[in-house]
Amino acid sequence: MDLKLHQCFIAVDDHDKALTFYRDVLGLEVRNDVSFEGMRWVTVGSPLQPDVEIVLEPPAANPDASPADKEAMARLLAKGMLRGVIFTTADCDALFRRVQEHDADVVQEPMDQPYGVRDCAFRDPAGNLLRFMERSDG
Repeated sequence: MDLKLHQCFIAVDDHDKALTFYRDVLGLEVRNDVSFEGMRWVTVGSPLQPDVEIVLEPPAANPDASPADKEAMARLLAKGMLRGVIFTTADCDALFRRVQEHDADVVQEPMDQPYGVRDCAFRDPAGNLLRFMERSDG
């Protein structure tokens, strides 16, 4: 089977704050930023992976979501209970310093893990947990 990941989704409550973080702090490029069916469709991605995009979307962006579902998703996002993504980097410590300089919410400073990676973690402006790992094999 020939399968590749094309898009993943991260819930955000403010597209402008999210763009500042993902574009200006992490260095991802903006692939799309358009209005669509009353919402804003924003995608970012690494220049090293032109075929993979992260969609930054409001919680419960599904137009069929009930008001109660949308409220529940917004509460979970505010608590930091929605999952983010794990990035790889060639230098975890340098990435940590760069992100920390921009006053990001530090969850874990760089540390060596027993499963062979060095990693750190932050929360994005919406509260999503993002991990950054450096593989010990390169």
